[in-house]
Amino acid sequence: MADSDPAPSPQPVLSPLSSDLNESRSELLSRIQGLKQDLQNWRSKLDTQVKIYRDELSELKKTLNVEVEQLRSEFQELRSTLQQQEEDVTASLKNLGMQDVPGDATEVQNPAVEENAEEVRAPSSNENGEEIQP
Repeated sequence: MADSDPAPSPQPVLSPLSSDLNESRSELLSRIQGLKQDLQNWRSKLDTQVKIYRDELSELKKTLNVEVEQLRSEFQELRSTLQQQEEDVTASLKNLGMQDVPGDATEVQNPAVEENAEEVRAPSSNENGEEIQP
């Protein structure tokens, strides 16, 4: 039995398999490192875009707030103007006697309006002093 070959040892077969596994492992690790780097780059770009969008939104919000305040101010001015005009019209109507008097259905006439009405009804005269009928 001295001439017979001893059983092959498992050592030589494991050596190529072990090196293949090591290569595969290092290849996977480098791919994982590459993916991690890509993910970090993507996150960085995303953070940058989010910051840009937030800044733009902040500026738009400020602009919108300024415009809203301007509109509020303009509406307040319009409201004040309309109230003043309403008060002026009410006062003018009172002066002309056109406003309803509570509890009294009679209208109060303004003497100046009465005089103008008389003048309109009165006959006019020409250069020679002759009456002209309307």
